Amino acid sequence: MSGAALALDAPKERAILSITGKIAEKNAGDKARFDMKMIEALPQHSFTTRTPWFDRPVKFTGPLLADVLAAVKASGSQISAVAINDYKISIPVEDTTQYKLLVARLIDDKAIPVREKGPLFVVYNFDSATELRTSIYYERSIWQLKALDVQ
Repeated sequence: MSGAALALDAPKERAILSITGKIAEKNAGDKARFDMKMIEALPQHSFTTRTPWFDRPVKFTGPLLADVLAAVKASGSQISAVAINDYKISIPVEDTTQYKLLVARLIDDKAIPVREKGPLFVVYNFDSATELRTSIYYERSIWQLKALDVQ
């Protein structure tokens, strides 16, 4: 069975991410909901990068945001990402193809507690391109991610 097929079973544990908007695959009414096991079932990627939030380079691991969007068959040009504290930022869908943009579930191979920016953290590999080391991309790196709305 493919990762995408697994991803849209109904969550068996507490849902940590909901996706709404222009999506074709749903598992909870008009939205797709994911628990951590569903996020773990998607292909996993890692990179180590410096960020403004840590005093040293850290390793992030999780699925690519592009793979999360593919799992729900998203079709749109903008993603509104919302954090647990209701911080909201818009991420262009083209960022998901242009950059290795992770929905990190691990930092330095450990689960991310809510009090330390978890459980999910959208992060760019800032060390991979000079243009990423600006406030535009730092602001798009949303921690404590709880929802995505594809427009």
